[in-house]
Amino acid sequence: MALFLPKEYRPKMVPEMMEHAIKFIKDTFQTELSRKLRLRRVTAPLFVLSGTGLNDDLNGCERAVSFPVKFLDDKRAEVVHSLAKWKRVKLGAYNIAPGYGLYTDMNAIRADEELDNIHSLYVDQWDWERTIVEEERSLTFLKKIVDEIFDTLRMVEQAVYDKYPHITPILPEKITYLHSEELLQMYPDLSAKDREFEAAKKFGAVFIIGIGDELGDGQPHDGRAPDYDDWSTENEEGYKGLNGDIILWNPILENSFEISSMGIRVDRKALLKQLEKRNCLDRTELNFHKKLLENKIPLSIGGGIGQSRLCMYFLRCAHIGEVQSSIWGEEMVAECAAHNIHLK
Repeated sequence: MALFLPKEYRPKMVPEMMEHAIKFIKDTFQTELSRKLRLRRVTAPLFVLSGTGLNDDLNGCERAVSFPVKFLDDKRAEVVHSLAKWKRVKLGAYNIAPGYGLYTDMNAIRADEELDNIHSLYVDQWDWERTIVEEERSLTFLKKIVDEIFDTLRMVEQAVYDKYPHITPILPEKITYLHSEELLQMYPDLSAKDREFEAAKKFGAVFIIGIGDELGDGQPHDGRAPDYDDWSTENEEGYKGLNGDIILWNPILENSFEISSMGIRVDRKALLKQLEKRNCLDRTELNFHKKLLENKIPLSIGGGIGQSRLCMYFLRCAHIGEVQSSIWGEEMVAECAAHNIHLK
């Protein structure tokens, strides 16, 4: 999205209180999320070795920030894009039983990001993963977990209101579920982002199911790597995909606002199918993929939830730079300041 400058924007927090409010939201959310999903906190890496298959390649075109490691004969390490695959390995390493999982603070650098109100070079999110059994690889179970996350969002929004009564709740009571194919049928003449806009504006909060595989128009709703979310398995509603995005309506930006990408992860069958679809079968030689194909990595469900985006939403901020410190162009800083948006 292009930089959006709300008319007559007034921050809900003075600078002296902003840091306190950010900490309050982060502490409250992760405590409640870990309780609801039965997650324990673990320490995450900032970088992993290249060539292991552990890093997430997102849509497949973003470059990872990398560097040589002198101690390892200049083998290259790369800053993580996310921890989608690393978390699954840790579930097995820690022998975490089905019904329980882990979460961590994930920090990343995305050098190719186009900067605007919601995109930064610096990414901070809660990455979480939970062990499941074969019977839980279903849309019904996916929705159950999404409901738990949405209940957590509503609880935190209420806590923010209790502490800062001038920030009134706006989330709907329930989140609406729509498959990306249904969304295409509802708005066949719109782009995927415009379809998200219309759905979020209408329902307030939506979970868009099935992101990665081609839809009826021959295009995916959005890109997904082939080796973490399962976007190809047919679900019990007759559509493809056991993954999706949580998208809220943001009244400050007057736009749809993604706060989480998540899903049931690929099993052996789905991994092979998706690698073949994306012409990536060479990845079967990577360490992570070999272990998964040998059933040495637990079945799981997991995702990421943007920390700064969540704070931005609950504090009704117009720019992610109000809640995190990063690098912004001088022109953007000046333009925002002229509209009462002060970037860190």
